Amino acid sequence: MKVKITLALLAALVVTCTAAAQNNAAKPNPEIQKMIKEVSARNIEATIRKLVSFGTRNTLSEQNDPDRGIGAARDWIYSQFQEYSKECGGCLDVQKQSFTQPKAARVPEPTTLTNVFAVLKGTTDPSRTYVISGHYDSMCTSPTDAKCDAPGANDDASGTAVSLELARVMSKRKFDATIVFMTVPGEEQGLLGATYYANEAAKAKMNIEGMFTNDIVGGVTSQKASPNRNRVRVFSEGVPGNETPQEAATRRSVGGENDSMSRQLARFIKEQADKYRKDMHGFNVWMIYRRDRYGRGGDNQPFLANGYPAIRITEPDEDFTHQHQNVRTENGVFYGDTPDYVDFDYVANVCRVNLIALASLAAGPAKPQNVTVNPRQANDTELKWDASTDADLAGYEVVWRDTTSAEWTNSVFAGSVTSYTVKGISKDNYFFGVRAVDKDGNKSQVVYPKSGR
Repeated sequence: MKVKITLALLAALVVTCTAAAQNNAAKPNPEIQKMIKEVSARNIEATIRKLVSFGTRNTLSEQNDPDRGIGAARDWIYSQFQEYSKECGGCLDVQKQSFTQPKAARVPEPTTLTNVFAVLKGTTDPSRTYVISGHYDSMCTSPTDAKCDAPGANDDASGTAVSLELARVMSKRKFDATIVFMTVPGEEQGLLGATYYANEAAKAKMNIEGMFTNDIVGGVTSQKASPNRNRVRVFSEGVPGNETPQEAATRRSVGGENDSMSRQLARFIKEQADKYRKDMHGFNVWMIYRRDRYGRGGDNQPFLANGYPAIRITEPDEDFTHQHQNVRTENGVFYGDTPDYVDFDYVANVCRVNLIALASLAAGPAKPQNVTVNPRQANDTELKWDASTDADLAGYEVVWRDTTSAEWTNSVFAGSVTSYTVKGISKDNYFFGVRAVDKDGNKSQVVYPKSGR
């Protein structure tokens, strides 16, 4: 049987082979591999146990008791960030961002809330920012019970420990872009700390190119037999909640429901984690195409509301007897979110997933701007974008995938141009995107194009 090879098919084969060669040549970054090894399950365990030792971290609990309550946790987190900054010669800008939360459904009276974070300023592109966050407040059965014991080991001392451990490890290096290692209160009262930070960031026109919230990443030990044990969920919103009617009309016309910037961020996290899979003994990312779980919410939402790409990272199999429960034994069943049910090695692996993605993003180039695809009827695909100002830019990569594929499967290096035509491959049959590549091989997130000539 003879196979007829058309020019279009030949072009597709050549470009696909080029993409495969590039993917095979992509090797892990040795410095990231060093950082992976530096992440310590023992340090993470110590952080979680220390946070639990404050008895409760309910947002409405004591602010001035040095041993118990949200204030004690706040001050200890601040001191840890300061210690890490001291170790790197003052490289971290450690801050407390306090505000008064007015009376609300889960806030019976005006209450002072304080976000605690450390900023590692970028060296060449400091305005480009990535935020990693966990919420340091906790709750028992009632979110307004400020007196009950609320250890919150998994929800969310685990996520807070990730932020702290990343600050410890990553502050020893320099990155092009800025990283904010953040911990916030008020999550259980309605995402209050994160909302304040995101709103203030929007007012200041901060360029946040990615926000990660780690919430319930303790790998609860009761689920150790789960087939999902060696991966972590990354939730990402598809259709942006702030999409305009015009943007919605365009999307319905040409597609893109799975191509929001938050979904591109999730794809980037998975792509980079897969690259270092051997370093993490097979631990990997499970992309979930929804903003969050049924009836639940997290600190990524206020960032999404302000137009920032944001994702939520969470363990795959939750045990609800160890979330939002008064500590007790009832009918032979223990209830309560204590350290006994946290797998510290699992948290360390989640921390490594965050580290790989953050380091790759912050060390890499800014994503292309104003990417467009020519809507004219043709079997070629014409793409354009604005030139990057990155000093170490090597060029741009055009990527595409089948419309039913979850990940980018094909690519071609376009060089240092601002337009590129993929011959013989139609935009009607595939989804396309563009990303920047620097001289060290670091890549930006993919940008999905808008229609434009």
